[in-house]
Amino acid sequence: MLRFLGVCVQNLAESLKYILSGNLRLKRVITHAAGISYDSLPISLIIAFIAAAVIAIQVSKEFLMTGAEAYIGGTIAIVMIREIAPGFVALAIGARAGTAISAEIANMQVTSQVDAIKTLKINPVGYYFAPRILAAAITVPMVVLIAEFVGISGGMIVSQLTIDLHPARYWASAWAWMATKDIYISLLKACIFGILVALVCASKGYETRGGAKEVGTSTTQAAILSTIYMLVADFLINLVFYIA
Repeated sequence: MLRFLGVCVQNLAESLKYILSGNLRLKRVITHAAGISYDSLPISLIIAFIAAAVIAIQVSKEFLMTGAEAYIGGTIAIVMIREIAPGFVALAIGARAGTAISAEIANMQVTSQVDAIKTLKINPVGYYFAPRILAAAITVPMVVLIAEFVGISGGMIVSQLTIDLHPARYWASAWAWMATKDIYISLLKACIFGILVALVCASKGYETRGGAKEVGTSTTQAAILSTIYMLVADFLINLVFYIA
């Protein structure tokens, strides 16, 4: 895993070099952005809504019994913004778009399409990685921002249905507890998670050798490794901004 982390760092450096060289085409970035984030938007919003609804069900009656129902909105807002939305959305995008990236590049590798790119004196790492990494870094935070709003709204709906909490009290608590810092950190997490998904999955696909069986193996390993790296990154970000 440490060796693969070094490979990912090298590939990221090559991708940044390719972006700064001016060879990256905006059309390719937009195409990959649609595949990574736009196509993953429905499942991401469904997950955010259901996660917030479950949290609301768990806490609403407990808060009502202790007379703290006015804090339900703030609790759900903080949990969604700080952790649930960026984490769950990144996992959903990794499961859907990340595996597709790995399978696509792995298939190119085993069918010698990567070698064909090299004969044209084009850096394959920059050509394949850069648009995907840039697209993920830009669009995953957008999906997370929408998911946060949908999740908090879902918590409001469930709270109103379960304990008849007035929406005005819910949103007053949510706005009172939300901080600009939390939103910034949430978007930073989303950007880093998006980069990790695209980078790890593309790197795993690029390392594939063999045939169809190895393509499937690389795709599975890419999903596992991207999840592990995202969890480690999540821990480190929380450690830096909320503990240190």
